[in-house]
Amino acid sequence: MTKFDLHNRYKAIVIGGSAGSFQGITKILSSISEDFNLPIIMCLHRLKHVRNGFTEALSIKSKKPVIEPFDKENIKKGMVYLAPANYHLCLELGNSFSLSTEDMVNNSRPAIDITLDSAAYVYKDKLVGILLSGANKDGALGMKRIKERGGLTIVQEPGECMIDTMPTAALEATSIDHVLKVDEIIRFLNELDKLYK
Repeated sequence: MTKFDLHNRYKAIVIGGSAGSFQGITKILSSISEDFNLPIIMCLHRLKHVRNGFTEALSIKSKKPVIEPFDKENIKKGMVYLAPANYHLCLELGNSFSLSTEDMVNNSRPAIDITLDSAAYVYKDKLVGILLSGANKDGALGMKRIKERGGLTIVQEPGECMIDTMPTAALEATSIDHVLKVDEIIRFLNELDKLYK
């Protein structure tokens, strides 16, 4: 059994994923409580020209509504946010989002590195970063930034991933705090939620 150090008063969860992550993210969203207190901010690689369907598919599995934030929208406790198709999702000081159509990063828009890096800048040691299955190295630099700013880093166990390139790249980029299977990530999140109520 993995022992988690939950001494820190975390303020947000940020999750990145790509190919093979849909099953893991839907399992997470279906297993956390309806009144989960921390905001969950997700950056998942998705088809840029398909605007509808993905958010709805996640919402069907989730106990909580999944929404795509607007530019300058405030980040609220207990909400689940998803980076919109074909936009980079950044977090800004003052607890709000910004959207941009700047060049792709790691051949992706939204790019996980951008979301994780900006979240690390805003939340510093109050952030939990989670990286799931994926086919490229997007997210590795973002996890490094979270670690450098004192946040907690978790990657999905590579042996459990459909495609392990993404978590493996993060493990090579920085010292990751926990390497967990999806069920263990769920247990961590539920323990964290109980602590903060």
